[in-house]
Amino acid sequence: MKSSSVRVRGVESTPQDIQVIGSEIAIKWCDGHETYISEGNLRAASPSAENRGEIDILGKQHGGQPNRSYNKVSVVGWEIVGNYAIRFRFSDGHSTGIYSYRYLRELDGS
Repeated sequence: MKSSSVRVRGVESTPQDIQVIGSEIAIKWCDGHETYISEGNLRAASPSAENRGEIDILGKQHGGQPNRSYNKVSVVGWEIVGNYAIRFRFSDGHSTGIYSYRYLRELDGS
């Protein structure tokens, strides 16, 4: 895996390993922390415009699919984006969300 990093709470944090374990994505970080996020929750938390919608210049939201269940969706692959994020590919065809390392740690509550 390509080396990349981001500071998270003052700690240099990069993913060392990413695996699918059961129905969860497991990420081992270089600082020793491990993140576990269910595939459905990861899909629901996609930071993509398709998922969250977009705000226009007047502050009006367009699109988005809030409160949708993705319990049957699985992760079928991923790739490192630049030096700061991971793009996951899901079984429902979604692949436009770019999850920053910081955002992934926030989803885990760490």
